[in-house]
Amino acid sequence: MYDETKQKKKLTPNQALLKAESTCAYQERCQQEMRDKLYEWGLYSADVENIIAKLITDNFLNEERFAKAYAGGKFRIKKWGRVKIKIELKKRKISDYCIKKAMQEIDDNDYRKTIKELIAKKSKEIKGGKDYVRKYKIAKYITSRGFEQDIIWDILKLEE
Repeated sequence: MYDETKQKKKLTPNQALLKAESTCAYQERCQQEMRDKLYEWGLYSADVENIIAKLITDNFLNEERFAKAYAGGKFRIKKWGRVKIKIELKKRKISDYCIKKAMQEIDDNDYRKTIKELIAKKSKEIKGGKDYVRKYKIAKYITSRGFEQDIIWDILKLEE
């Protein structure tokens, strides 16, 4: 049932700028995320682009900073691999330069250590079966988390 009294109130450009600044101050955001929010708040294209420009100028929005924070967080907290992180950053229209910088935030030793931890965890869950089937299931699972197959198989072969 549609209730006309529940229609979203459109914000003026000044109100939207203040709300956008507090949104960006609370948590790192990318330009596309903020652009979508501004349109959601009922602003027109010219106002949206002016607000985005102002947020960038005032350093509320910074794509490189966002990409680094996103990549670091998803790796450390969610245990995502580089492949999945890159895909998600591309969905957010982050530049290749910023994605490359973000990938440098992930330490190679920590990356391999995380894969080993995921292998150990998944190994406990998969009971019985032939060794090569177990390894295939483990590799498939870790690949689905966004880790590269060649690294996974290198580590699995070392564990033999």
